[in-house]
Amino acid sequence: MDAFSDLIRGVRAHGSLFGSTTLTPPWALSFVDGAPLTLCTALTGSGWIVPDGRPPEPLRSGDTIIVRGPTAFTFVNEVGTAAEPIECGEDCATPEQGGTRHRLGWNDPGEDTGAESTTLIVGAYPVRGELSRRLLDALPVVLRVDAGGTADPVLEHLAAEVAVDAPGQQVVLDRLLDWMLVCTLREWFDRPGGEPPAWWAAQRDPVVGDALRLLHAEPAAPWTVGALADRTGVSRSTLAKRFADLVGEPPLTYLTRLRMTLAADLLAEKEAVTIADVARTVGYSDPFGFSAAFKRIRGTNPSEFRRAATSPAPEHRVASNA
Repeated sequence: MDAFSDLIRGVRAHGSLFGSTTLTPPWALSFVDGAPLTLCTALTGSGWIVPDGRPPEPLRSGDTIIVRGPTAFTFVNEVGTAAEPIECGEDCATPEQGGTRHRLGWNDPGEDTGAESTTLIVGAYPVRGELSRRLLDALPVVLRVDAGGTADPVLEHLAAEVAVDAPGQQVVLDRLLDWMLVCTLREWFDRPGGEPPAWWAAQRDPVVGDALRLLHAEPAAPWTVGALADRTGVSRSTLAKRFADLVGEPPLTYLTRLRMTLAADLLAEKEAVTIADVARTVGYSDPFGFSAAFKRIRGTNPSEFRRAATSPAPEHRVASNA
């Protein structure tokens, strides 16, 4: 279990596809719900992504743009278009509402207007759990990956699937969107001159990468720096220095933060589980020691965190990446 795989596990497409085969200019689609992550790619044609309060981004055929919520955005045929915006909210931008595919056109589909049609694919992703929110923290509000990268084969599969109406299609499309998201993020993190998060680059190191995989695979194990060093085949001092240099913090500090993030997810999702059970699950035999560590890292004790996390959310609450 590498760090990226662990962080992205809670990010999944679910019934959130928005597709168009008759989108002809002028158009303005306003995505208003601010999903935690929204992936936009053009199978054919082109347009502009206009995030609220940010410069417009061109979206050409094969390009992919990811917008991090709660930022809303509009997809337009051209900046300053006179088209009346159509809000895409519950039906096509919020996965919890079981988003559907739509066919939109301001011209008769059978009419030859001479204008190029654009096929837009959008995947709106919920982010389940505190662990996956660490991935969002590593992303800018808007990121783009141009056509010609590793995601191109996925686009070919998407184009073929959108063109048919077959049983199980939504599941296939969801999984293709997940694949598309992973390819896009990997390419963006690896871009020349980029500044990926420390844990991304550290995964490539033969020593620190192994240590990270061990910590994510067995977070509750009674790790010491010496035990990690033995498993990675280096001295204790070598591991401690290389880990701190590449990740930005000592191994056991990283482990404590990881454990508290996992504990936060357990506290938020499993109200029937006792705090002592949560403590044992993340590697603490003493619930008092766990509570002290949780408050030091999270700024609140486990009981208070659970009450806040399990309280009913206010109606019409906008998704947040906090």
